[in-house]
Amino acid sequence: MRPTPALVAGGRMVTSFLSATEWMLPSPATQVHTISVLPSRRDFAFSNLTMLLRNSGGNEGESGSTKFHVVRDDLLHPLANGNKARKLDALLPILRRCGVTDIVTCGGCQSAHAAAIAVHCAEWGIRPHILLRGEQLDVPTGYNLISLMFGNVTYVSRSLYAQRDEMLYEHAIKVAGYSGTVMWADEVIGKGLGVDEDTTDGNGSRRVMIVKEGAGSVQALLGVMRLLKYLSGLTLFRKDEKVHIVVDSGTGTTAVGLALGAVCLGLQWRVTAVMLADTLEGYKQRERSLLSDFEKVFPEIYHGMVEDATHDNLVQWVERFSPRRFGKVLDGEIAMCRQVAQQTGILLDPMYTLAAWEQAVDICCGDSEAKVLMIHTGGTLGLFGLAQRYSSQFNTGEQP
Repeated sequence: MRPTPALVAGGRMVTSFLSATEWMLPSPATQVHTISVLPSRRDFAFSNLTMLLRNSGGNEGESGSTKFHVVRDDLLHPLANGNKARKLDALLPILRRCGVTDIVTCGGCQSAHAAAIAVHCAEWGIRPHILLRGEQLDVPTGYNLISLMFGNVTYVSRSLYAQRDEMLYEHAIKVAGYSGTVMWADEVIGKGLGVDEDTTDGNGSRRVMIVKEGAGSVQALLGVMRLLKYLSGLTLFRKDEKVHIVVDSGTGTTAVGLALGAVCLGLQWRVTAVMLADTLEGYKQRERSLLSDFEKVFPEIYHGMVEDATHDNLVQWVERFSPRRFGKVLDGEIAMCRQVAQQTGILLDPMYTLAAWEQAVDICCGDSEAKVLMIHTGGTLGLFGLAQRYSSQFNTGEQP
């Protein structure tokens, strides 16, 4: 099925819009690795064919084995990468144009979102203030350590964290002081993009912006759409080729951005998102909310590109193969991450990216006619925190 003329025209509009947008990341480019899936006695074995294909001129058809591709967004930045960086790609430039001096946000003790805010704000000359749930760790590791090094961290009790909007606002008021102002990122974005460059008060007062946990705003969708535009231009994917994208989902924002970008760019790409932190109805509600907000902020892009019939099924939401309470790691999953790392050089974490990897393997080993493309959403620094919680599963090295 070819894209309609309206979608083709809409794709050109989106391309022009993305080209004119100011971004945090200097380029949308990312590495794409090709993984071969081989049957073995224990289930599957894997092999990274990327260097082999590069040296042989990129001829994928020579080996004949089952394959899928991995978008290595975990390599975007040494400390704050993956979908966290993509979500901030369009957001931080907007906030800086608003004259923002400080950003207040929150997250769990090992929050990748909080660490990304801390790192990228520091890079852009904005003071990050991070509220972390729980008590300070005796030995900070992983994302907790990154937040402490780059941001101004305050630990809050779980009971206080339950009222997080009120908690964020009260802390932002303290940061702003008597003469400062406090804004919510969603409200600023909803007023449009026409913000003057010179928006400071001229008296040195603080402008404090509150970014909600996960940074799941309309602006976050644009960074993900920019990634999709880049991927669609690679020689790996022929024009009008069917592609099946697989991604793990915490808030669901990345999955919606990928699916929305595919529709707006007129691509025959579908998105399967593995649900990790909410119910099916919760994710569908999140999808509807993001699409509604996108329509309000970018009506000229939205209308004529996303038909009403797609509102409830833009993303295919699926359960993880072994459902569990969010944050729980099952026996054997750390060992699987180790196997993948040793056989492919790709580091997964058992909470997020392993779920997408398992789904991608299942799809490409089925009867899928489309190329399977897994988005590596980062999160590998979270392994340092998991190594403290599940130390026995990491202490399996060979004895000399």
